[in-house]
Amino acid sequence: MIYRSPFPDVDIPVLSLPAFVFEHTDRWPDRAALIDGPTDRTLTYAQLRSAVSRTAAGLAARGLAKGDVFAIYSPNLPEYAVAFFGVAAAGGVNTTINPTYTAAELGRQLKDSGAKYLVTIPQLLDTSREAVTGTAVEEIFVFGDAEGATPFTTLMADMVEPNPPSATIDPREDLVALPYSSGTTGLPKGVMLTHYNLVANLTQVDRVEQTTDTEVLIGILPFYHIYGMVAIMCNALRSGATVVTMPRFELDQFLGLIQKHGITTAYLVPPIVLALAKHPAVDQYDLSTLNDIMSGAAPLPESVATTCARRNNVIVRQAYGLTETSPATHINPRTRAIKVTSVGTALPNTEYRIVDLATMNDAPQGELGEVWIRGPQVMKGYLHNPEATREMIDEEGWLHSGDIGRTDDNGYLYVVDRVKELIKYNGLQVAPAELEAVVQSHPAVADVAVIPSPDEEAGEIAKAFVVVKPGATLTADEVIAFVAQRVSPQKKVRKVEFIDAIPKVPSGKILRRELVERERAAVSGR
Repeated sequence: MIYRSPFPDVDIPVLSLPAFVFEHTDRWPDRAALIDGPTDRTLTYAQLRSAVSRTAAGLAARGLAKGDVFAIYSPNLPEYAVAFFGVAAAGGVNTTINPTYTAAELGRQLKDSGAKYLVTIPQLLDTSREAVTGTAVEEIFVFGDAEGATPFTTLMADMVEPNPPSATIDPREDLVALPYSSGTTGLPKGVMLTHYNLVANLTQVDRVEQTTDTEVLIGILPFYHIYGMVAIMCNALRSGATVVTMPRFELDQFLGLIQKHGITTAYLVPPIVLALAKHPAVDQYDLSTLNDIMSGAAPLPESVATTCARRNNVIVRQAYGLTETSPATHINPRTRAIKVTSVGTALPNTEYRIVDLATMNDAPQGELGEVWIRGPQVMKGYLHNPEATREMIDEEGWLHSGDIGRTDDNGYLYVVDRVKELIKYNGLQVAPAELEAVVQSHPAVADVAVIPSPDEEAGEIAKAFVVVKPGATLTADEVIAFVAQRVSPQKKVRKVEFIDAIPKVPSGKILRRELVERERAAVSGR
């Protein structure tokens, strides 16, 4: 069965991404577009638009040609948007890179993407210099000043003409962003996203979100990640909203910026929602302007969502998407009924199926299967990897997400886990995220991760790694009993280990692989 959006399809403009995002900036030239949270450095919409145009012209004068790749290796700053849209306006391609990457990891992405230029911050310059050896990078730029790199501002210094070069962009074919994702398997791969992909997703999301020019967003999600790049940076600037950027997450600074700037809307990941729900520091700040929280990138336990909503008097919603879908495919709308445990309904122009992997047929409604997606936001493919592209997107255009989910009779999607992370207990599939939500609801639990643990009889059993709240006490037997009262027998947690912190990537996803490898080593060593 093919599921569709409850919203009518929208018309998608065939425009370049910068033309679409800055289409209405003349309406609010003096409004703050981007504010650097730690320093209050501000770019108005007029300043941002001018800086983008001058950067595009400067890049073209320096030799950046249509299709050339420009790497951004930086935390969130107002200048990030200047670089990103300047490259896009010049016809270049942005490959965005995690600023915590080592030189080896950075070098791998620079080499694979064929990046011609790199911009970074002074603190990351040594790592950048080491990484560019053996790559195609011709010049390193830096936000600010640092010896051995070209100040990014020099791109704008000699450009009197405010209009960008006349790069001829074919929005349906030409790439604008090249973030990296592991997809369903393997090492990170370059996700080829066109101007049309991102414009399509912004148009789809706008029909549901309807972000306004009165909103103030907290820019804590990293702009290198597709969620922060599109949902915050592109969506907010298209709407005339203000974004307050943070280079890294620090809870007190995060709370202080919400209070200081009157943040109204927050696109977050589950660990930050968890802090808003349970951390005692929250009570020291006035968060009364915050009225809407969207959580994505990883499943959000119901108990965390409801506790956060009740404690802070906010709406807490979930959404779903992938880097390969630009990213959003499903959202719990602000204006419709919110189902806390669901990621919502499909966006306009989006179709999806739930496919039984055993039969490769559509699963009955309410039953689990892999989520397949089709729509204009689906990537062009993986860079240099047609085989991986064919594995991800079939001949009919369905993208095989690698996520396990189900639907209800109203078309709301519930994503329970990744295909490759399911626990096989006596041949039965158990979703770790479902058990994590149960354990998380225990009042003494601060955080949790559940993984498969090898077992001679059952094949695999569920093991919970648990972080206990400060001052609380909890035993393994109490955790096991708590879960057993709330799930069917095959889903029971049968092992528990207490740890200080759950390993996670910056987007909030649990690094289960680390815990799985640790557990396998422990079991095999006995």
